[in-house]
Amino acid sequence: MNEMVNPKSLLAIDKPLTIAILAMGGQGGGVLADWIVGLAEEQGWMAQSTSVPGVAQRTGATIYYIEMLPARDGVAPIFSLMPTPGDVDIVLASELMEAGRSVLRGLVTPDKTVLIASTHRSFAVGEKEKPGDGIGDPTVVVGATDFAAKRTIAFDMDSLATKNGSVISSSMFGALAAADVLPFAKEAFEATIRGGGKGVEPSLRAFNAAYERAKAKPRDQISASPAKRFDAMPETAGHPQLDRLVHRLRAEFPEVAWPLLFAGVKKLTDFQDPAYAEEYLDRVGQLHKLDRANGGQEKDFAFTVQSAKYVAVAMAYDDVIRVADLKTRGSRFERVRKEVGVKPDQILYMTEYMHPRMEEICGTMPKKLGLWIEERPKLFAWLDRRVNKGRRVKTGTLSWFLTLYTLAAFRRIRRSTLRHARETEHREAWLSAATSLISRNYDLAVEVINNRRLVKGYSDTHARGLSKFDRVMSALQTLSNREDGAAWMKRLRQAALLDEGGIALDGALKTVATL
Repeated sequence: MNEMVNPKSLLAIDKPLTIAILAMGGQGGGVLADWIVGLAEEQGWMAQSTSVPGVAQRTGATIYYIEMLPARDGVAPIFSLMPTPGDVDIVLASELMEAGRSVLRGLVTPDKTVLIASTHRSFAVGEKEKPGDGIGDPTVVVGATDFAAKRTIAFDMDSLATKNGSVISSSMFGALAAADVLPFAKEAFEATIRGGGKGVEPSLRAFNAAYERAKAKPRDQISASPAKRFDAMPETAGHPQLDRLVHRLRAEFPEVAWPLLFAGVKKLTDFQDPAYAEEYLDRVGQLHKLDRANGGQEKDFAFTVQSAKYVAVAMAYDDVIRVADLKTRGSRFERVRKEVGVKPDQILYMTEYMHPRMEEICGTMPKKLGLWIEERPKLFAWLDRRVNKGRRVKTGTLSWFLTLYTLAAFRRIRRSTLRHARETEHREAWLSAATSLISRNYDLAVEVINNRRLVKGYSDTHARGLSKFDRVMSALQTLSNREDGAAWMKRLRQAALLDEGGIALDGALKTVATL
């Protein structure tokens, strides 16, 4: 009689080493998974990788899952096809919010998981669609990973890879090597990259840079909002007209306003010309005199500082001329080529989606002609039916490039257009409302200046922003004599920025109406 064998004795008790990679489209998540599998196999291990596509957030997010074990003679293990929450040794996240998503999915656990994540952001649709700042708070993610992971390596791997002419998969591979969680030497990682045969040198540069960075400083300090950075104001700008503007800026305005004023001068010179930038300084200079006369020193010239910012924003409005100018600049073509990794022998075509309305066409015309067409509704509607159509414009083709380039050249006549006249009229009405308050309610006057943040973009976006601006300003009469008027005005503006449809603003206006 044969001896009975317990089936359980045939099962291996070795635990495979498990790795989950969370990456978005175009970031080389598949390449990284292939490198890890190739590395393991070259070192005599057995490995398997699978991928699970995610929903279309930020060009699509995919989870790549890898299991590996040391090889046994004649015995092939059975690996799992998907990660199990609470049972993942290493998580690599190609973006900060993907790291947060891995925590939510339970892939990161404090008893075993080493989390390697890039701290850069690639914003989700839900973040982009809000009229205001819809960006998720990165400190919440960092706090969660500190609690959830056994160890965390987190820094901007995307910027480091780009700086070295490669993609993020290379720098993540370097961070993985530096983490010392795989039983393989650094030289083995490098040999795996060389075995790929494509883009070897840039990949190795990014790999080594990330390796050194992870060893020297494995964590970045993350703040809730990025620090505001302004270009240093030079002693001279290298051009007589610009030199005069910089000298005037230093002589006439308080130092606290210099960074924003210099940024405004640069923006408006780029938008139109130095003479237009001088008009900007003239207007802000008038507002500063009023600020000084009404005790602005005690408020650190808040009225002047905010005026420096938003008067420049108002004067550099987005019109058809500006859009055409930006889309045909050589710097834009070069930037896109770098972003998508176009090689010298490749041709790049960009397709823009444009939907012009007759309102934009009339706005680009000389004031009298544009008004003449608008005052004839039948003619306006007939023309609108012919131009108000979505178009896919390939700016890399000669015909479309020349069309947009010609439109950009209209900047020479911008001051005579209907759109410029309307923008100037609206700007002066807004500034008049603010200056009428400064002597009796300084803080509210500053908030009125800040309301210009609601007006942005062009076409439908500009129309919606202008509508919200008008609705927020409609509460000014109610709030002008209240000590807490500035706080209420700020709440109205914040409500207007919460959603595109203005539902939150409706509720806030009803509350103000009961005051």
